Amino acid sequence: MNITKENIDALNAVVKIDIVAEDYQSKVNSLLEDYRKKADIPGFRKGHVPLGMIKKQYGKSILIDEVNKLLQSSLNSYLAEEKLDILGNPIPRMQEDFNWEAASFSFEFELGLAPEFEVDLKAKKKVTQYSIIATDDLIDKEIENIQLRYGKMNAQDVVTASSNVTGTFVNAANEIENKSSVSLKDVQGKATLKKLVGAKVGDVIELKTKGLFADEHKLQTVLGISHEAVHGLDIKVAFTLEEITETTPADLDQELFDKLFPDGSVTSVTQVKEKIKEDAEKQFNQQGDQQLLNAVTEYLVENTQFDLPAAFLQKWLATAGEKPLSAEQAAEEYAKSEKALRYQLIEGKIMQENNIRLSQAELIDYAKGFIRSQMAQFGNMNPEEKELDDIATRILSNQEEAQKLQAQLISQKLLTFYKENMSFKTKEVSYEEFIKAVYK
Repeated sequence: MNITKENIDALNAVVKIDIVAEDYQSKVNSLLEDYRKKADIPGFRKGHVPLGMIKKQYGKSILIDEVNKLLQSSLNSYLAEEKLDILGNPIPRMQEDFNWEAASFSFEFELGLAPEFEVDLKAKKKVTQYSIIATDDLIDKEIENIQLRYGKMNAQDVVTASSNVTGTFVNAANEIENKSSVSLKDVQGKATLKKLVGAKVGDVIELKTKGLFADEHKLQTVLGISHEAVHGLDIKVAFTLEEITETTPADLDQELFDKLFPDGSVTSVTQVKEKIKEDAEKQFNQQGDQQLLNAVTEYLVENTQFDLPAAFLQKWLATAGEKPLSAEQAAEEYAKSEKALRYQLIEGKIMQENNIRLSQAELIDYAKGFIRSQMAQFGNMNPEEKELDDIATRILSNQEEAQKLQAQLISQKLLTFYKENMSFKTKEVSYEEFIKAVYK
């Protein structure tokens, strides 16, 4: 067997594999002999069928199978030994005049090679890192929400400006059908309020999603749609009114404080506000970190220049899936995935050059931390270690779930690395200012 590589250019190569009879014949003969021993053909005793008959019946299929196995293992070994960093998978070149009756064979494979490049973490135009603070207005509004949440609810016959309405929001075209409750205090627009005030149970009211609430994330919850889908959503929904209530706010007294903090750690409104501020900014930090990671990703993709073997990758995409794609479809798919591929290469280089690794033990600990936080939401604050181990093992045995957690942990490690090795422009903003700046 002989394997050679020809570089077409810096990003494309062809590997040629020449296979001769000595490479496969003994294995083929051994398999034919096994078939002969096991063959049960009328007119012959078992194990005494003439080898020529076995060869005529099974010889070609055995030959093809063994040559293909040899070909694949040899190609994989060659790529590993030569330490070739390839993109996609090798693409076999078709040969119209290929003859399986020949004693020797030649095969060619096209390769797409990963580009050489350098990553510059010293941003000329610094990436913005947002420090999101909980303003007094936000805290006061949360106090009001808590009072309403723990207040006394009274049924009403007709909607008023202070009512809470519950019903189902429907838009068939966008596959929206979600039951939710809304306080009219959160609703924007005089025209919208005019439609709702005076309505009764059973009424169906058409509402516009654009500008329905000051915060689009409120609309996300009400409609039960994704974070990506809600931004800029401008459709009409049919709201079927099912329940009307009005809430008398709870008093800001020790009884309410103990409901909020059963450990007795809070005894004043000032302490409640401090707790709200602490919890809110902890959540804001998570959103700020995600935005920072997104911003760094965009910066690195835009400012790390290298070419890709685009023609090869489009050709590979055309045959890589369950269903073959046309050249036009493959080009569209490549255009959609090019940015992700570029960041994947950049991310891989950063991790390799800076020894950023992910061990199985770290993944297990991360999974257990995720499980612990989920269980805490349901009141289980101190789960047994064995229970956490069992659940983590079960989750990580699911390949899809394991990959998801692995990606999250890698993102955390990379974010820590970026914070330590990049300079950012820090900007202190309120949550509302953050939303406007990031999502425009």
